[in-house]
Amino acid sequence: MRVTVTDALARSFFQEWARTGYSGLSLERVARSASVGKAALYRRWPDKAAMASDLLSRVGLTITDVGAQGSLEDDLKAVLFAIRRALRHRQIKCILLDLHAEMERTPALERAIRPFQHMRRARIDGLIDRAIARGEIKPSIDRETAADFIAAPLYWRMAVLGGRSDRAHVEGLARMIASALRT
Repeated sequence: MRVTVTDALARSFFQEWARTGYSGLSLERVARSASVGKAALYRRWPDKAAMASDLLSRVGLTITDVGAQGSLEDDLKAVLFAIRRALRHRQIKCILLDLHAEMERTPALERAIRPFQHMRRARIDGLIDRAIARGEIKPSIDRETAADFIAAPLYWRMAVLGGRSDRAHVEGLARMIASALRT
């Protein structure tokens, strides 16, 4: 299978980002690493923030796109297993940690990434909507806090603390979160 120029650029972009951090990321080095000219890169993306936003939206929305599993706890397990899969990848973990810090320092990156985060949050809202429709949680639930609570414990353990999460941990976490959302 032949790798497209866009795929080569994407791979190089993420490798460079994980290696140097966003602030050290050079689009010229990305193009060179992908064995393409700078013009090929700039025809696709006008700047680093646009490239980050586009590439993250292509790969990141799939993380929480797990569909209905039949119950709140099963939906939560599916989302948590998907998040765990992503956070087990060293490069993804490096990029996510850097991304969250860099968004505070780089307004262009924040503006580029927020819409992507809102779309990902909408997928979690779908999980909440399904649970409400099944009568598993109350319609009056604080959606923002519920959405925060779904991903935060696993992210904190794996990304921030560098801990591990096995199947039993994810299943227990899903039970705890489901229980908390029901109250």
